Amino acid sequence: MNYTRLEKQLQDPAFDFLKRILQARGAEIFLVGGAVRDFILERETKDYDFVVRGIPAPELELLLKKFGAVNLVGKTFGVFKFVPKKRYKIQDTRYKSLEPFDIALPRTEHSLSMAGGYKDFAVQSDHKLFIEDDLKRRDFTVNAIALKVSAKGGSQPKADEPRVHASGGKNEKLIIDEVVDPSGGLNDLKLRSLRAVGEPEQRFKEDYSRILRGLRFACQLDFGVEAETKNAMKKLATHLNDQKNDEWIVPRETIGREVVKMFVLDPLKAFGLFEDFNLFEILMPEILKGVGCPQPPNWHTEGDVFEHTRLAMKILREKDFLKEFPDLSHDAEVIFGTLLHDIGKPYTIQTPAKDGTDRIRFNNHEAVGAKIAREIAERLKLSVYPKESPYHIDIGNLSWIIEKHLIPVKEKADEMKKTTFEKYFFSERLPSQKLLALSLADELSTIHESGSADTSNYYHIKEKMDEMLKAAKGQIKPPKPIISGVDVMKALSIPAGPKVGEVLELLREEQLSGKIKTREQALEFLKK
Repeated sequence: MNYTRLEKQLQDPAFDFLKRILQARGAEIFLVGGAVRDFILERETKDYDFVVRGIPAPELELLLKKFGAVNLVGKTFGVFKFVPKKRYKIQDTRYKSLEPFDIALPRTEHSLSMAGGYKDFAVQSDHKLFIEDDLKRRDFTVNAIALKVSAKGGSQPKADEPRVHASGGKNEKLIIDEVVDPSGGLNDLKLRSLRAVGEPEQRFKEDYSRILRGLRFACQLDFGVEAETKNAMKKLATHLNDQKNDEWIVPRETIGREVVKMFVLDPLKAFGLFEDFNLFEILMPEILKGVGCPQPPNWHTEGDVFEHTRLAMKILREKDFLKEFPDLSHDAEVIFGTLLHDIGKPYTIQTPAKDGTDRIRFNNHEAVGAKIAREIAERLKLSVYPKESPYHIDIGNLSWIIEKHLIPVKEKADEMKKTTFEKYFFSERLPSQKLLALSLADELSTIHESGSADTSNYYHIKEKMDEMLKAAKGQIKPPKPIISGVDVMKALSIPAGPKVGEVLELLREEQLSGKIKTREQALEFLKK
C-alpha cells in the first residue's frame, strides 16, 4: 500500500505535536477509524483520530497543552479533543476546516446489561493496552484498522533512557510504517462490504444504534452488508423502539442524526435499505400505507404511491433534476419533502367503486400529508442538526413545501395574481426554491400513459418567473415595493390594520404588472 499521499498530509505543521509525543520513551501513535478507511478508499476526510500508547493520560495532556487547546472527554474514556495552535491547510473542500483531533488512549468497553443502550457501557482506558485490543471493541471491520505513525530522521529514546523533553529536528518526518488489522477490515474494504467486528448479534445487542450507523455507512460508502451481519441487524432492528423506565434505549436524537444522514447521502439507497431492513415498519409505518395504494393509471403508470415515492427519490440524483437544482439535490428538507410528499394519499383516497367518484381521487392529501410529515419529523427528531449544518431540517419548512407541492400543478400560472406568484416562487421568508424543487421531483416521477413525465407545469412557472425578472431589469428577484405601509396610512388617513395590507397588496399587484414604476405613480394610484 502506498502511503505517500497520507504521509504528505502528515507533514502539515498542525501534526507537529505527534513528533513531540514520539520523543517520549515507549510512545506509540496510531491513526485509526474513519481517516484510515477513507484513505484506503481514496476518499477525502475531515476526521483525524489518533490512539496513543505508552503515555499515561496526565502526561499526555501536558504534552498536548504545549501545542494547542485540550479538553478531556471523561477520565475513564481517556479521550482528548485537541485543537492545534498552528493553522493547518488539509481539509475536505466541503468544510471550512478539519474537526478537532481526537487523541485517545487505548480502551476497552463492554455492555453492562446487553440492553442495547450507550449508557450501559463500561469504558476503561489503559495506556498499556495493545492496539489490537482497542480495535477489537469497534463496530465494523472497516473502522477497525490502524496505521502506526512513526518519525523518520529523528532519534527515538531507548527503553532505559530518560524521557526526552525537546522536540525533534527540523528534518524529522512522520511516516506510516505498519498496518494493524486484527479483524480483516482491509479485505472487507476490497469487497466493499460492511461486516461486524466479532459476533454480529453481540455487537448490536451492545448498542442497537449501531444498526442505523451501519446502514448510514452503507449509504456513505455505497457498500453492501455481509450476510451474517445483515441477518443480525434485521433480527434486532425492532429493538430500536425499546424503552426502559419510560426512556428510549436508543435516544430519538440518535435516530434522527443517522436517518437524516442516510437519506441525504443517498436517497434511493436509503429508501431501499429502509425497505429491506423493515425500518419503514419500525420507524415510519405511515409510508408503508402507500404499498398497494393505487393511483390513476393514465397519470401514474409507475405504480402505487410507494413505487412513485421510490422513483421520486431516484430522480433527486438524476440529470434532469440536477440540471435545475444542483445545490438542492443534497438538501435535507427537499429530500425528506420528496420522501413524504404523498404520505397523505392513503389517508384520503376515494375510488369510483367505493365512493362513487369519477376516478381515483386524493382530495386535500397535501394538507393531510403535511400534518403527518410534521408528526414523523417530531417523533424521530429529524430537526436534530443545527441551522448551520448541511443536514438541518426546519420542520415548518418541511411541512410547508409538502402542503404546497401541488401549487405549480393546480394553480394556472397565467391566472395567478402577481402577488400570489411572488409569494410562492420568490419569497425570502418561505422556502420557495425548495417548493419548486419538490414539485419538479414529483413531476419527473409521474409517468403518464405516454411513457414519459410531463414537466410542462414546472417549466411554465419558470417562464413566468423569467418574465418577472425581465421586468425587474435583470435582478435576481422582483423589485422592492415602492412605498410602505406608513405611506399608505398617511396618503389615505387611515390607521394601522388589515385595510393597509389590502391596499399594499393592490399596489404590489400593479407594480409587478408593470403599471406602476415610480413612487409618484403609486401615490397617484392611492388618490384614485
